Amino acid sequence: MPEKTVTAAVLIIGNEVLSGRTQDSNVQYLAQGLNDLGVRLKEVRVVPDVEDDIVAAVNALRQRFDYLFTTGGIGPTHDDMTSACIAKAFGLALLRHPKAEVLLRDRYKPEDITEARLKMAETPEGASLIENPVSVAPGYRVENVFVLAGVPRIMQAMFDSLKGDLVGGAPVLSHSTDAYVPEGVVAGPLGELQKAFPDVDIGSYPFVRSERLGTCLVARSPDQSRLDVVADAIEALVRDLAGEPNKPKEAKDS
Repeated sequence: MPEKTVTAAVLIIGNEVLSGRTQDSNVQYLAQGLNDLGVRLKEVRVVPDVEDDIVAAVNALRQRFDYLFTTGGIGPTHDDMTSACIAKAFGLALLRHPKAEVLLRDRYKPEDITEARLKMAETPEGASLIENPVSVAPGYRVENVFVLAGVPRIMQAMFDSLKGDLVGGAPVLSHSTDAYVPEGVVAGPLGELQKAFPDVDIGSYPFVRSERLGTCLVARSPDQSRLDVVADAIEALVRDLAGEPNKPKEAKDS
């Protein structure tokens, strides 16, 4: 019996990403980490700091996928509204988590404890904390939703501390072949190959190197034997079009 496909989505929350002021660098880290665990990242959304938009996205994605990871919006400022929105999405009260409050009070001097900082201890009722070894203020989990910081170094540390709780399937493997063949030339035969192997994801990614046009052909599958068959077929296709392909590369999918 084939292993269950375990899926995930990432919801990026913040006006700063949509405005271009901040460039997201969290998705790649999450995608690679999830794939290593056998969890396939299937969708990424970016929403502004608007309550209705955040609540709607959380409810849609948590119901569609096995796991949802949110990044951003759990800091001390007025526009950090993720926790309130998660609580609203689940119909839960937003409370000051006693353990999170202790962590923050231990972190700061008494004179530096402010209501703004204590806002970072607020979680939906019943949430489980996610350790933050970088700056203490924790993330948290509610059912299948994991709420993480937006700062990459902190987000990565949070993810590394929680990933042992995730249950995945087989990791997706990949095989890539670089060919100095324009994508428009390879598109037709590659489409026919995809029809012949619908259970293997096949993609093409154009490149220019030393002023030469080429295409990187990538096959992805959790089944090594199927991947090998498709990889051989891709290399045969390239030989028919342009001679020997470059040496193929094999790695886990990113």
